[in-house]
Amino acid sequence: MSMLGLPDFEALAMVARVADERSYAGAARSLGVSVATVSRAVARLEEKLGGRLFNRSSRRLALTDLGRGVAERAARVLWEAEEAESSARELASRPRGTVRLAVPMSFGLRWVAPLLPDFFRAYPDINIDLHLSDASVDLIGEGFDAALRIAVLEESSLVARRLCPMRRMIVAAPAYLARYGRPQHPGELTAHHGLGYAYRARGDVWRFTGPAGETVAIAPSGPLRVTNVDALLPTLLEGMGLAELPEFIAAEHLAAGRLEVVLPEWSITPGGLYFVTPTARNRPAKVQALADFLAARLSNPGGRRP
Repeated sequence: MSMLGLPDFEALAMVARVADERSYAGAARSLGVSVATVSRAVARLEEKLGGRLFNRSSRRLALTDLGRGVAERAARVLWEAEEAESSARELASRPRGTVRLAVPMSFGLRWVAPLLPDFFRAYPDINIDLHLSDASVDLIGEGFDAALRIAVLEESSLVARRLCPMRRMIVAAPAYLARYGRPQHPGELTAHHGLGYAYRARGDVWRFTGPAGETVAIAPSGPLRVTNVDALLPTLLEGMGLAELPEFIAAEHLAAGRLEVVLPEWSITPGGLYFVTPTARNRPAKVQALADFLAARLSNPGGRRP
């Protein structure tokens, strides 16, 4: 019987773990206690509740109806307790350690690298291992703590925090449009020099939605295909092709008149900038600090959208 009439939190935690592991031995290993300790705790709670929590007739334990209800609530209690301890530990110590962060190259050079001095001033005990590549890395397999991704994010086991929208557009230099004409419909792009990008999430295809909701998909065909969007710019600016660019790269050239938007009445599925981590549970303080910093600075960087 627990002291002062309090719930038997220890026994509840052990029941939750036994239910999760379907084994006394597995629960004992995960909790770092003996099988006998787990067995006594379960028996103690069964006696207190006046009913069996597990059927032991099969090789693996099976929950009774009573056990299922208790285990579900006990799991929530255990999770809340773990979260409370984790939060307390984070508050008690300054975020420290190394964060391995993967970022698309062009965006990383333009937007993330310039923010790092301010981040290091705010968090002098955090180091950043910055991996710049347009290739989509396997966060878990390659040991990354987090990544910034520019995408129309699909379902995955990763946890994504959207920082801001990220528009894309088809652009060309005035010289290209003067020589080859200005397309009036996405279907006409098949006859144009479309510069390609190798790491597009759903293949090298440009997908349009028209004013009336109609959709068109075009595979660009032209003299250049790259693994980094910045590598398109010299050929693009020389008027030798048109390309799909993210707004954060195209904006300065559009403002200066070096590029023009093609098919402005047709929209390309808008993506977003996401801070992605393998899991939200037990996220280290160093990763949470970086996530909050980037969210604050990149949600509206410099009063502009990237």
